[in-house]
Amino acid sequence: MAKSSSLNVRVVEGRALPAKDVSGSSDPYCIVKVDDEVVARTATVWRSLSPFWGEEYTIHLPLDFHHLAFYVLDEDTVGHDDIIGKISLSREAIAADPRGIDSWINLSRVDPDAEVQGEICLDVQMLEDARGRCLRCHVLQARDLAPRDITGTSDPFARVFWGSQSLETSTIKKTRFPHWDEVLELREMPGAPAPLRVELWDWDMVGKNDFLGMVEFSPQVLQQNAPSGWFRLLPFPRAEEDSGGTLGALRLKVRLIEDRILPSRYYQPLTELLMESVLGPAEEDAASPLAVLEELTLGDCRQDLATKLVKLFLGQGQAGPLLDYLTRREVTRTTDPNTLFRSNSLASKAMEQFMKLVGMPYLHEVLKPVINRVFEEKKYMELDPCKMDLGRTRRISFKGAPSEEHVRDASLGLLTGYLGPIVEAIVGSVGRCPLAMRLAFKQLHQCVEEHFPQAEHEDVKYLAISGFLFLRFFAPAILTPKLFDLRDQHADPQTSRSLLLLAKAVQSIGNLGQQLGQGKELWMAPLHPFLLQSISRVRHFLDRLVDVDEEEEAGGPARALVAPSVIVREGYLLKRKEEPASLATRFAFKKRYFWLSGETLSYSKSPEWQMRSSVPVSHIRAVERVDEGAFQLPHVMQVVTQDAAGALHTTYLQCKNVNELNQWLSALRKASAPNPDKLAACHPGAFRSSRWTCCLQAERSAAGCSRTHSAVTLGDWSDPLDPDAEIQMVYRRLLLGRDQLRMKFQEDPNTDSSPEADAEKSSGATEGACPDALARPREAAARLLEVLADLDRAHEEFQQREQQKAALGPLGH
Repeated sequence: MAKSSSLNVRVVEGRALPAKDVSGSSDPYCIVKVDDEVVARTATVWRSLSPFWGEEYTIHLPLDFHHLAFYVLDEDTVGHDDIIGKISLSREAIAADPRGIDSWINLSRVDPDAEVQGEICLDVQMLEDARGRCLRCHVLQARDLAPRDITGTSDPFARVFWGSQSLETSTIKKTRFPHWDEVLELREMPGAPAPLRVELWDWDMVGKNDFLGMVEFSPQVLQQNAPSGWFRLLPFPRAEEDSGGTLGALRLKVRLIEDRILPSRYYQPLTELLMESVLGPAEEDAASPLAVLEELTLGDCRQDLATKLVKLFLGQGQAGPLLDYLTRREVTRTTDPNTLFRSNSLASKAMEQFMKLVGMPYLHEVLKPVINRVFEEKKYMELDPCKMDLGRTRRISFKGAPSEEHVRDASLGLLTGYLGPIVEAIVGSVGRCPLAMRLAFKQLHQCVEEHFPQAEHEDVKYLAISGFLFLRFFAPAILTPKLFDLRDQHADPQTSRSLLLLAKAVQSIGNLGQQLGQGKELWMAPLHPFLLQSISRVRHFLDRLVDVDEEEEAGGPARALVAPSVIVREGYLLKRKEEPASLATRFAFKKRYFWLSGETLSYSKSPEWQMRSSVPVSHIRAVERVDEGAFQLPHVMQVVTQDAAGALHTTYLQCKNVNELNQWLSALRKASAPNPDKLAACHPGAFRSSRWTCCLQAERSAAGCSRTHSAVTLGDWSDPLDPDAEIQMVYRRLLLGRDQLRMKFQEDPNTDSSPEADAEKSSGATEGACPDALARPREAAARLLEVLADLDRAHEEFQQREQQKAALGPLGH
């Protein structure tokens, strides 16, 4: 049985942050850490004390993580960024409510003594001789200690306390991975049994020593099971100081999802039931797993469920039937075509997630060139008279302030200059749209046309498709390019306004001009001629989009979400030369263009360069960060590979910022996830000047001094399919509706079950419904309940086995 753990994190916004700049404002951003590993950094919101980020991350984690922390900093162009405050959430606090955390939380001051990290390796023995009891503490080593010196390292030593006695180890200079291998012996003194406390400190020649962390063991632990192994360092016990809101607050949404995943064979009956659901008549279905899920799932949970269902059915080659089933149910229930798919129903969410999962490369191909132009050119555009800055042109021209008409005409020209290429790219993209998307849209087109055949509803079949493609795919990506991985950073306020105007125009085109001239935004009128010209082209585009032969991909073959040959990440990185014997460090890194697919990591001098070098992804054994002190350079990672002879080779790559570093780390770890013989430890430094910069070991072949983090990845559209994890989540959702299902379709055993009572129930519950019509949903409900009961028993059996193994301890394995 495997276990899975992931965090859904949304950094929504901040409020009442303190001003850190002389202008009376701040430029805040957030860093997200899991157990001191930086996993994400939000964009910087310039000149704001109430920033809105709205950034969401899915973080796949090891099961033994301890805490999640959010640091808010003020970005400075000169010098170090200022720390504003932090929020720390323990794993227990996050897991306390299955719904997670969704609230405003005050920022706390960052206390250096509480900023501890890393582990220490100890072997403690309690001995007894003629002189009495003796405690022997073997201090072997520590790893991943906090850097306390400006060089990015520390000078650590250990101090051991037992009762009134204390002893110290030697100090190891300039390392976060010290090896002491020293034995300290302390004699028991008269009095009550005392705990053992081991503290780590950073030695400073000037000023006081800096605290690095501590571990403590009670007298009972020392007596019954003397500690031996690695132990996580903790801060000094103290109450969490609440700043009372003086440092501001963050609005956060955090939810921990942990589950036991059974072997695949246990899920087969439920998978078969789900697949059968989409083959029956969707309109009449009331007791299948999909019908129950649709009725039960509300709010934010719908998006999670929709994603899991789409990925599950994609893996089975049944994504088309799933979407057809869900959309038919919604179309059947819709009486007013103007409201079709306008709510966040399971059908709407499933289609939206489907487009993101299979269509993200298509979206990038269509929109990225124009989005990049908007960001790079930074043109001022505004049509709303209430928002026009007429004095802006005066600051860059000697002709005086322009009129409102002049600004509007200039803005109109710029907007159509961007909208033209966007519309051209969309209407010319039929051949590039993924076949699975085209087939899904064809089914939707046919379903809507059958249900609304009247002439006055001629546009409904077009609006159903454009409502998804334009309003839920293209327009949101134009509005917030960072959330669709089109840009690394959020737009500045001026560019953001330009993107909003473009997104509104694309929405109007997607609505086929139905609402032009209505509502509050009459100032968009100058764009109407261009929009109306585009609408007829969009109708023709939609006709061609659904003109596809269903036999080309019957239901969509069972496949990986991303084919192994598809490029999931690419861009320029700085690569270190293999053996730069005499070059200075920064000259040893050369700019190269990299491509990552599920098969290879390849690179060349430029994207156009024909000669490429490549490394098979199957050879990767670890992908880890590198300490800044290794090369005196930030944002460096290492890719450790193994050749056919078994020798390990390390490639060092530098990214331009922490977000790019996290994205490459995550992509490489996910691509290499199935590889065998992954390294459990590696060196976060480099072997230079005949020793490792991290742990100071003199042998190049010395064992790694830091744990690897292969389980820490960021979820995105390219995540591999995991059918067992996806069906497990569906099973959990169905459990929530089990009682409701029993009440609706199964008789209460305490009630009269005579034929006369049955007849009366049938006539009362349904007006003239035939027995067969009642029997089918009852039979389906009974089958579903039986499958859920079997899964319940399987989980209980595996849990009992785990508890028995834990009770036996290491000797029982």
